[in-house]
Amino acid sequence: MALDEYALECLALDEPVFYLWRNSPSVIVGLNQNVAAEVNLDYLREHDIALVRRVTGGGAVYHDLGNLNYTIVGRSADLQRDYPEYAQIMLRALLALGVEATVSGRNDILVSGRKVSGYAKRVYKDRLMVHGTLMFDVDLDVLERALDAPSGKLAVKGVASVRSRVMNLCACLPDVCDINDFRDRLECYLSRGYADAELLLTDDDLQKIAHVARTKFASPAWIYGNRERIICTGGIAEIPTQTIHRTKRLACGTVEVSLEVSNGYIASCRLGGDFIGNLPASGIERALVGVRYEREALRQRLLPMGVHNYFDGVVTDEFLEFL
Repeated sequence: MALDEYALECLALDEPVFYLWRNSPSVIVGLNQNVAAEVNLDYLREHDIALVRRVTGGGAVYHDLGNLNYTIVGRSADLQRDYPEYAQIMLRALLALGVEATVSGRNDILVSGRKVSGYAKRVYKDRLMVHGTLMFDVDLDVLERALDAPSGKLAVKGVASVRSRVMNLCACLPDVCDINDFRDRLECYLSRGYADAELLLTDDDLQKIAHVARTKFASPAWIYGNRERIICTGGIAEIPTQTIHRTKRLACGTVEVSLEVSNGYIASCRLGGDFIGNLPASGIERALVGVRYEREALRQRLLPMGVHNYFDGVVTDEFLEFL
């Protein structure tokens, strides 16, 4: 996760780069998710499965050495053009290997209606990162126990369990020997037959990445999402606050909001869920604090920001209705 953030924010990029990688058993939760609601923490502790939070939105995923992950980073002058193009790269690679895959919904790649890959994105200045999973030979029993998803979330998708939604790519690639063979074939395709050059990380790069890994991504505050609420500190009244909790399925995914309203103004704001967006939702949280809890005041604050930058496919009026 630290390498992904470093590649997005710091690598010198003359053209897009990609890398393929694997994790020992771990659960990776989305940037805005509530860990307790998405993950079976007791099972993770009992089976020594790592818990990590990434810098992109979306839902929780399970990794083991049967899962191959990918990251693609490049510059973007036009997200409307570049994001769909980046998201299609892995689909085209799978099709080239003989997998009859399709893209579905916000960020899934399906085979015969079952998920084999999920991907997410993040924007930083003029840079775009897309990263995702490729389930080649994942232990589905462990996956099902580790991802203790709320039943309501699955019911929305019209399925019975986590297991019924996923499958392994090895089932439709009988000529691929193992995950190393799968990795080699993907690497060859994505590098245009190894015609592309390699970008080698320096010792300085590696030291900086290791520092971010220790100080940010290994931090319990980051992993468990125990960040402080964005709170307005300039209030003068002692009137009890009104607490508002709402959850709704929008085009970007499930969005949860918790507001505290005091004297008619938003005193604190917290957003969560498995939604996808270009920018961290903390920007919206900060912008709403101190604003009068009234539609037109909220509209004037949100319009210049572009709600769609934080919640894919969501327009300002739709988000205002949710609030």
